[in-house]
Amino acid sequence: MKAQVFSLDGSVAGEIELPPVFTEEFRPDLIKKAVIALQSTRRQPHGTYPYAGILSSAESWGSGRGVAQLPRIKGGSRAAKIPQAKGGREAHPPVVQKILVRQINKKEKQKAFRSALAATVCEDLVRSRGHAFSCPVPLVMEDRFGELGKTSEIISALAAVGALQDVERAKASKKVRAGRGKMRGRRYKQRKSLLIVTADAPLRAAGNLAGVDIATVDQLNCELLAPGTQAGRLTLWTESALKRLGGQ
Repeated sequence: MKAQVFSLDGSVAGEIELPPVFTEEFRPDLIKKAVIALQSTRRQPHGTYPYAGILSSAESWGSGRGVAQLPRIKGGSRAAKIPQAKGGREAHPPVVQKILVRQINKKEKQKAFRSALAATVCEDLVRSRGHAFSCPVPLVMEDRFGELGKTSEIISALAAVGALQDVERAKASKKVRAGRGKMRGRRYKQRKSLLIVTADAPLRAAGNLAGVDIATVDQLNCELLAPGTQAGRLTLWTESALKRLGGQ
């Protein structure tokens, strides 16, 4: 299985043999499991104060008073401590002891990673994620692309190969989140666009493009390759990155 290598001006500079990993079986079930396991490690435990709602002098009056045997505040008759009382404890509050991290077997994780890699070279899967492009899949650029130092140069190269329209699609998708999240540091939502993979150092000049993620071959994981557990992300590889991937 071969792929064309493009130069910065959009012309074909040659061909490259794709690593065998791109022929892996597509397993969306394992990909979803691996992404959720990775995302769960970022969840922050939170819980209530253990004595919230029960720091009260309330005690039950016992039987024989003709009233319900609820804890009542000393010197009065108002119920307290119990969940159905105003200011009482919560019935089932969150506790920090809850196990939040999802586990996944090592071989399942490895197979999921290979499957997510293989999904990036399937044009039908890439288009089904909503990516807009007119370039071939996989998109392979010459190594000079990884040495660009200006965002404007990267934009010109992406436009030349037909991948810039996906960045513009992501930029147009930015909107204010509905709900409380807008008050908690995640005000905006935006679609994912290109994943740019280089060999040695991430292409930092592309880091401020809308929806674009940058990574080296060693930094790749299932979440980068399948955001939101949906495999088939539009991925741009440099020639040396594919060679390094084949050597792993």
